[in-house]
Amino acid sequence: MNIQIKISKKPIEYSRAINFLESRIEKIQKNEENELIWILEHPSIYTAGTSYKENEILDKSINLYKTNRGGKITYHGPGQLICYFVLDLNKRNKDIRKLINIIENTITQTLKEYKITSSADRKNIGIWITQEKKLKKIAAIGIRVKKWIAYHGFSINIKVDLKKYEKIIPCGIKDKDVINLYSIKKQNYNNLGKQLSKNFINNLKI
Repeated sequence: MNIQIKISKKPIEYSRAINFLESRIEKIQKNEENELIWILEHPSIYTAGTSYKENEILDKSINLYKTNRGGKITYHGPGQLICYFVLDLNKRNKDIRKLINIIENTITQTLKEYKITSSADRKNIGIWITQEKKLKKIAAIGIRVKKWIAYHGFSINIKVDLKKYEKIIPCGIKDKDVINLYSIKKQNYNNLGKQLSKNFINNLKI
């Protein structure tokens, strides 16, 4: 399985990243490039998926980038790890549900290696942590499938500015908060991206 792992140290503008993913789709379709897993951060930005609603914007002054991924509104910024991918589901029985399960398992498995317990929730997509008897979101997932090639990806909050989420209803969920890994367990997360990509590739082989 030839999957390129790309890790960017400097923040990448959102539009530039999406354009890169879409150009990779065309190259994969033509068998000119390998599949991709890309770890990065974005500068501060609000993005809206294809199912967002206007009433989920609480502060109308924010600049909103409308994107073609699934899902609703979320925030990206410094202190948040992004894992993008371009994966050919033609090679994987065209099974979108299985891919989402692999993503969920990859995140929970990796966080477990950092001694953090998390889980998927069948009602609300993403990965959740229980703190003070409340479910709080630690990772968001949003993908799109084009000619059975899946792209976009997921994000994990490490030490992001949580006040930014007060301007929106994140992922359309009103009654649950978002949380940072660093507030759960203060430890070194510098290698989280490498560990995630390693586990992701291993899980894709199963």
